[in-house]
Amino acid sequence: MIPKKSLIEIQSDLGSGEYSMSELMTSYLELAHEHKSLNIYIEVYEDEALAEAKRLDEKMKNGGKLGTLYGCVVSVKDVISHKDHGLSAASKILEGYTSPYNATAIERLLAEDAIIIGRTNCDEFGMGSANENSIYGPTKNGVDTERVPGGSSGAAAVSVQMNTCLIALGSDTGGSVRQPASFCGVYGLKPSYGRISRYGLIAYASSFDQIGILGHNPDDIGIVLEITAGKDPLDATSSSHVAAPYNKKDFKSNPKIAYFPSLIEHEKLDESIKENVLHTINQLRLAGASVIAKDFEFADYLVPTYYVLTTAEASTNLSRYDGVRYGHRSLSSDSLEDMYVNSRTEGFGKEVKRRIMLGTYVLSEGYFDAYFTKAQQVRNLITEEMSKVLEDCDFLILPTSTTLPWKIGEMAEDPVSVYLSDIYTVLANLTGLPAISIPSGTNVEGLPFGIQLMSKKYSEYDLLSIAKSLKLTTAT
Repeated sequence: MIPKKSLIEIQSDLGSGEYSMSELMTSYLELAHEHKSLNIYIEVYEDEALAEAKRLDEKMKNGGKLGTLYGCVVSVKDVISHKDHGLSAASKILEGYTSPYNATAIERLLAEDAIIIGRTNCDEFGMGSANENSIYGPTKNGVDTERVPGGSSGAAAVSVQMNTCLIALGSDTGGSVRQPASFCGVYGLKPSYGRISRYGLIAYASSFDQIGILGHNPDDIGIVLEITAGKDPLDATSSSHVAAPYNKKDFKSNPKIAYFPSLIEHEKLDESIKENVLHTINQLRLAGASVIAKDFEFADYLVPTYYVLTTAEASTNLSRYDGVRYGHRSLSSDSLEDMYVNSRTEGFGKEVKRRIMLGTYVLSEGYFDAYFTKAQQVRNLITEEMSKVLEDCDFLILPTSTTLPWKIGEMAEDPVSVYLSDIYTVLANLTGLPAISIPSGTNVEGLPFGIQLMSKKYSEYDLLSIAKSLKLTTAT
């Protein structure tokens, strides 16, 4: 087995002939099979991946120009379109569906000689924090197989954690890349809204959704971000902000870092995570950073605002799954209306139904202004407040999650507690700001957790730079 290495190290090894791309690919595939019991992959594209590796070996042998991502093996969450491959969002409603096109992010990866190893399990339509809401069953955390890996990109995080790939593409609507990164002890970046095109990403809540990247180290994530970022004519919300070449220089010394005492003292925050955050803040001060306490009056509104708005958008986005054009169609229907109702009842899981019903309620005529409009107004206030905080400071430091990975099935009957655990991650999605979860330690049982950093819009490279520095200061 080839040990965990960075992309630059892998490319150096490939160039020196230490191993071939085919041998590297075989190593990843062997690990994917070895860890099959963790339920990481819905499909592993073994024959296709080996054929592509062989093609790249021939290309290198013949002196052909290799792409920037030569040597980069990628897993893809089952909500991102990959042409001629299955795409189900881990839902029965899309059973048997094959994508007819590539997502823009996939197109850009393939153009630079990345290889896709397979599609990973996830919570149905990205709705969940544990990777338990899937028709394929739960994914298990590689650190402790009785525990969840987080969600909804939980299997994406485990695919990196267990070294079955170098990089994983996930999606992040309210923390779905960062929280599983925290639970699995890997890095997880949610870029600024619009930084990576959403074309080809199955929509959950369109004004919140963002393709994110998980990896072993910040540099690999930065290189993949450079390739996937940029304006896309197929996505009107994609940003025209120039994605410069990834710069691996260290971040400037003595940055100004804000924190919210009210959130670090939150009653739901696990004590070991709290101690680690406070230790990290102290270490940053000793290293020369200015760490500044800031008031934040919207803490109690973050989760309610997020769930009112995302469920409203979900109820609209998921209305297209009706059994008519593709996916699951009920066979026990006597009329068109019955077919709609039965197809959606049979096709959607419990959590998806819950969110559709909540979203439909807040959009209904009698409650639209009281809930949806009010939540939009609060979202604007939160965005304005964060602009003020980051106008004065370079970064905001927060825990990634209130909790450590819980046992599979433990929270199944308590969805509200799971929703409340998103308090630290939804802030970045409400405001469209970039955020990264950085491995920061383990508790006495060896369960990993992360620290989260946020910054100004389009400051992903600054986040990646300080993430490398922060690795030297965090408690272990």
